[in-house]
Amino acid sequence: MNLEIFRQHIPDHVKNLLGSDSRVLLINGSAAFRYSGRAPFIIMGCNPRIKHVIPGIMRAAEELDALIAFELTATEGGLDGGYTGQTPERFSKTIIDYAETTKFSKPFIIHADHITVKNSSEEEQTAAEKLIEAQIKAGYTSFAVDASFNPLKENIQIVARLFQKLQGINAGLEVELDEVTPVGRESSLTTVEDVEEFLGALAAAGISPHLLAINNGSKSGNYLDGQLVNIDLQRTGDIFATAIKFGVAGLVQHGITGTPLRIVGKLAEYGIRKANIGTLWQNVAHAGLPPDLVDEMRDWSRLEKRDIKYATAVFADRIDSIPANDKKLVADLAYREAKEFITAFQAKGSVSKLAETLNKN
Repeated sequence: MNLEIFRQHIPDHVKNLLGSDSRVLLINGSAAFRYSGRAPFIIMGCNPRIKHVIPGIMRAAEELDALIAFELTATEGGLDGGYTGQTPERFSKTIIDYAETTKFSKPFIIHADHITVKNSSEEEQTAAEKLIEAQIKAGYTSFAVDASFNPLKENIQIVARLFQKLQGINAGLEVELDEVTPVGRESSLTTVEDVEEFLGALAAAGISPHLLAINNGSKSGNYLDGQLVNIDLQRTGDIFATAIKFGVAGLVQHGITGTPLRIVGKLAEYGIRKANIGTLWQNVAHAGLPPDLVDEMRDWSRLEKRDIKYATAVFADRIDSIPANDKKLVADLAYREAKEFITAFQAKGSVSKLAETLNKN
């Protein structure tokens, strides 16, 4: 397969970062989503809160010829580094450096997950605009504006304003309707009627997102013993049938960690075209970190009465400098998990499928 077709889809702001000699294929999300939506496979969106999982994920994608995305949310990696300590610039550089050193030859996306705007205040929206500007400068190629905390009318107004920052770079565009809540908290599922109103209003404003994230019953974080996974596949399919009428390529599934692979494997059939995995990679990294370091992180978590994910930035220097054998263990564990999910997502060979589609257009 000739991968040169993907070079046409590296945006200019990324070319300037990579330099003329780079073989890294960091492509725009627009091409990836618009043309991948025609085939029933799911792009694995990976939120690597701890960087040592990245080479393992890349190795799996390389072997399985899979299109993937690397991403962080605004809380994971905002302008202040979030709770992982990774600013947009640092995160992008980390991904690109690993792609260079591992000779990762497949195309991929760097996605801004959950650019969250919780209210319509000028302060909130200006902060989101500044984050987007930093992410573009860092080489991000896809963006998810999440104003789902707001009433529908305000959600639409916020999306319209922030998408103005993304004009002219062929970025992947994702919007969100309804909040996916953590395990243990109830929430309302997205309805077909809300999707029609939301996408119809965006279309009237001249906005055509590639992806729509919904709440179909999934949960973020780790499921506890005895808790059931309740993803409404029928409603997901009905929403997809409605969304494609507005030019949306596919739906986004949040809350994959803990979802049985037998369910994961069905999602593509119901219109899911991107699925985000975050907590799983954290769990994988913790399994491979030195036990004494993990114990200290757990002690900090108990003392501070905060989720252990918030310990990531606090212990970042020590996490980054673990011995080479431990780094290899984390990467190997991530490789194994990534292969399973890529296969379940029906994404094996998805790079070749995308190349074939791009060659026809």
